[in-house]
Amino acid sequence: MIVLLPPSETKRTGGDGPALSIEALSSPALRPLRTELVDELVALAADRPASRRALGISAAQDAEIDRNAALRTAPTMPAIDRYTGVLYDALDVGSLRGATAARARSRLAVGSALFGLLRADDPIPAYRLSATSRLPGRATLASRWRPVLDPVLAALAGRELVVDLRSGSYAALGKVPGAVCVDVVAEHADGRRTVVSHFNKAHKGRLARALSSTRSEPTDAVAVAGVARRAGMRVERRGDHLTVVVAA
Repeated sequence: MIVLLPPSETKRTGGDGPALSIEALSSPALRPLRTELVDELVALAADRPASRRALGISAAQDAEIDRNAALRTAPTMPAIDRYTGVLYDALDVGSLRGATAARARSRLAVGSALFGLLRADDPIPAYRLSATSRLPGRATLASRWRPVLDPVLAALAGRELVVDLRSGSYAALGKVPGAVCVDVVAEHADGRRTVVSHFNKAHKGRLARALSSTRSEPTDAVAVAGVARRAGMRVERRGDHLTVVVAA
């Protein structure tokens, strides 16, 4: 089983790994587009106003542009340790130990606007690029990624069950046929249900932790729902789609 996570805008700085080697990343079929995007971001960083427009940031966030300028020379760290934020706090992979930690790191993957698909231990630098960013003079990232990422994700899904926890904009970068998809809703006292926004990430992080660390090997949505329920989550299933229901 593979648990496919969205990335986060926030990332840890620094690292103790060597500079980025695109050749060292998993999914080598993605290498050409990864190289193009890294080159484009490095070049774009020389033009701060253009970078701000493309990345959707303000002048107060110019440190993000500096990160992109240093993409080829900055230190790296494993992808699963690089990303931060609500989902990754709930996942808390750093607190896992021994065989449980190794199991989790083998199952976790991240969808990335810059790298396409990353496995947990792929070494990456800090960067800024989101799925909705639009690089000057280029097509959308979704239209660039889909032709190369779709076959990679299809091959992955052909080997293992994929639980897709990506948000809509990242899911648009590449389809995973047969994936178990998950959403989160809040149930009010009167029975009304509303979409959970910010805390959606926390609940998906909890689910990712349960799935990545379980000793069982789920092979379908029924088994995935079972793992979630054993972790204390309320889950409803409709085919390959799971809904996590939380109190409003």
